[in-house]
This record gives sequence, C-alpha cells and structure tokens, in this order.
Amino acid sequence: MLERHEIETFLTLAEELHFGRTAERLRVTTGRISHVVKKLERRIGAPLFDRTSRVVRLTPIGRRLADDLAPLAAQMDEAVRRAVDAGRGVTGQLRVAFLGEWTAPILLKAVSLFAERHPDCEVDVHEVQLSNSRSSLLDGSIDLLIASYPFDGMACGPTLLTEGRLLAVAAEHPLAREESVSLDVLAEHPVVQYPPVTSAAFKRDRTPEHTPSGRPVPKGPTGNTFSEMLSLVAMGRGVLPVGEHSRRYYPRPDVAYVPIRDAPPIERGLVWLETNTTARVREFVRAATDANHRTATPPAS
Repeated sequence: MLERHEIETFLTLAEELHFGRTAERLRVTTGRISHVVKKLERRIGAPLFDRTSRVVRLTPIGRRLADDLAPLAAQMDEAVRRAVDAGRGVTGQLRVAFLGEWTAPILLKAVSLFAERHPDCEVDVHEVQLSNSRSSLLDGSIDLLIASYPFDGMACGPTLLTEGRLLAVAAEHPLAREESVSLDVLAEHPVVQYPPVTSAAFKRDRTPEHTPSGRPVPKGPTGNTFSEMLSLVAMGRGVLPVGEHSRRYYPRPDVAYVPIRDAPPIERGLVWLETNTTARVREFVRAATDANHRTATPPAS
C-alpha cells in the first residue's frame, strides 16, 4: 500500500512535470523526489515518468496511475478535514453574502439561528453584485452566497425562497397595459442581458436564447448591475424577466412589472464552492434550512 507522502510526491510531480518545482512545492530536496519516484517505480515494476535533462513526461502507466489516485487523494484530504472540523467543533469565521436586497432577510434569519447554535463562530455578512458574485466564491472572499438557482459549478443547498416571474418593461411600453404575458413574447422584444461573468446556467434560465416554442429571443444591451439593467429597460432598450420581489424592492415610476403566466417559479438558496464544504458551511446550511422552515410553518392553533 502506498504511503501518503508517496502519493503526494507522485501526484505533485505528475502535475508539475518538473523535479525542481515539485521539490519547492513540497519543501524537500530534488534528491528526495527522485528517491520516492524510483521507489514507486520499483514497486510497480514499470517506469512512471520518461525523463531527460530537459523534459519530464508521464508514461501511459504513470498517467493511468495519476488518474486513479487523484480522486482518492482528494477524498482522503476531505475525510481528514471533516475529522479535524468535528474535533474542533464549529469555530473560526464564516463569511456569508447576499445578492439582491430581497434575499437579505432570509440570510439574516439564518445568521441569527446559526449564532445561537455556534456562538464560538463569527459570521460576517456581505453584499455582492452580479459582477463579483462568482469570483468572490472562487477566491475565498466569501464562503456562502444566497443566490438564484441554477448556479453552475457550485454546490447548492435546499431551496429557501420561491417567487413568480414578472417581465420588467418601460412604463410607456405597450406590454405595460397587459394583465399578463406569455414567455413567447420574449421573441418579439430585445431582452436586456446579464453581465458575462454571471452563471451561464442562470442566464439560460432567466434570459433564454429561445422561447418554449423554439422562437429565437433577440438580445438587448448588457447591464453590469441589476439597477443598471432596469435603467436600460426604462430607456426602452429592452425587456427583462425578473422575480416578483423586484416589484417591491425596485419600485420605479419608469418601469412596469407584468406577470408572466406560463413561467416556472424562480428558486433561491445557498451556494458554495464544493471544495469549501467545511463543518461551518454545513452547519450554516442546516441553520438556514431550519430557520426557513420555522418561518414557513404557521404556529398551531
């Protein structure tokens, strides 16, 4: 059976393909790296790397071994991290964020319950924008975000909030006088677009390229923030499908909100980086779910 340091050495060299950089990352000598690799190759009975004075390459056997070991090593790291979390309890710092003012109340209820359960863990609350929501999760600026589903590339918790869909149009737009509209109407008007950095799955859901009947949806201009997108709507540059909470939190005399009668509800909940699934994150997701259940369940009469 391979020892942990042997697996780490092999996988690091398989990634770097350079003895010097591997030694630097692992803080050992290049001689130590070479010794471990040779020991592995003797045990396996075949070369794992083709190496010359200039180039280091994985052999086919080495590539197969790297592909097989990488997920196992990740599982080992996660198991150790979970054990450490369990031993320490839920302490330290957790950074949570909301995107859109209407999501803040439900996040703050979760913060309150989490603080009751885990007083030794400090929770910082932040607001993010469309332009930095994903990057803030990726760079570790925040640990959790309450946002709209789908949010591709992230782990997702249970749905905490659902709302109907409306179509935001300029106050003087002909559609502003309608009691409701169908999703097919999107084929007849440019649709204001979300920033390029926004989740691709989210954009497909909110500003689709085709209507349910297959008609192409013309693309309007792109906004960098939600308020900027509504301003483009007000200017008559396009229409925008939004959640029904927009009518309450973004009331504007130059924008009308018309119900979309055949659209599925919007779902929102917590998202986080899969590799950042710590005990703190898991417990916060549980607190958010429980807090939401308390709010949604009426008291017994």
